[in-house]
Amino acid sequence: MRRIVFAIPGDIEARTGGYGYDRRVLAEFARQGVEAVHLALPGVFPHPTVAEEAVVGDIFDRISTAEDVALVDGLAYGALSETTIAAIGAPIVALCHHPLCLEAGLSPARAGALRESERRALSLAAHVIATSAHTGETLIRDFGLPRRKLTIAPPGTDPAQRAEGSGGAPKLLAVGSIIPRKAFDLLVEALARLADLDWRLDIVGGAGHAPQTAADLARLIEAKGLGGRIALLGELSGEALEAAYRSADVFVSSSLHEGYGMALAEALARGLPIVAATGGAAGETIPDAAALKIPPGKVEALANALREIITDSALRARLSEASWRAGRALPRWDETARIIADVARGLA
Repeated sequence: MRRIVFAIPGDIEARTGGYGYDRRVLAEFARQGVEAVHLALPGVFPHPTVAEEAVVGDIFDRISTAEDVALVDGLAYGALSETTIAAIGAPIVALCHHPLCLEAGLSPARAGALRESERRALSLAAHVIATSAHTGETLIRDFGLPRRKLTIAPPGTDPAQRAEGSGGAPKLLAVGSIIPRKAFDLLVEALARLADLDWRLDIVGGAGHAPQTAADLARLIEAKGLGGRIALLGELSGEALEAAYRSADVFVSSSLHEGYGMALAEALARGLPIVAATGGAAGETIPDAAALKIPPGKVEALANALREIITDSALRARLSEASWRAGRALPRWDETARIIADVARGLA
């Protein structure tokens, strides 16, 4: 293998779990002496026009050779046609964070088209890397992927200091892009039922990926009379994000589906007690002892779990201890990159 050509659509600096995964893997490749280049693809995926999608073959043709291995982020790969995939001159490793058709807010027709497109695309990949065992099993069961072509490379998590808490009324923290799949509206609806309790909520996540969803969320918060208790902090990184975790008392995820749940792992790394919906891989990422788990999409169950954890400090302490233990056992990013590099070498 000459090198890994890592094709990623859109802005690699975007503050999402998928882009964070890609950034860290590229950085670890460099640290491990694995020759790799970032190949930027148009940011129109996973919904390109025919003309926009056809550009991908030309982009690969200009930079890659048959001696390379093409590592293609699933946000683009699942939407590529057979013709475009055939034009990529290197063996292909598809990186699947979660199936494209499982993104919330898609019309049935679009979800069906993406399911069939991704099924065909995965059948043409030399190998597929999934970011969780749950996603891998989904690809085998629902997309016909042979098990021999699958490798699991879960995200790494950096060691972190234990959260200190707010020192006052329980501060809840939710982290994720404001998109339909994260279901922050359900979290607001649940908390509206707990107006009799003393709590605060910080939501950390960018609004740019689904501006209408973000605008609707802001209006819902005001309509429920929670503007003084729920703060939309936007995208945070570095020390600002660390400070949000450090001052939190409880981490909350109302997401409908997670391919892994990197923010959940970050919460475990800081020993935060968790309330989480178990859509997708989320239920596997967090151990039972560290969280109150609820079915995705169920407002009443979410409200009940939040009431329990807000009012019971002993429960929070018990969940926190289990979370802290689990966080110290999480995989690290060097392991993630090594798994992917080994797959690429095996195809060379």
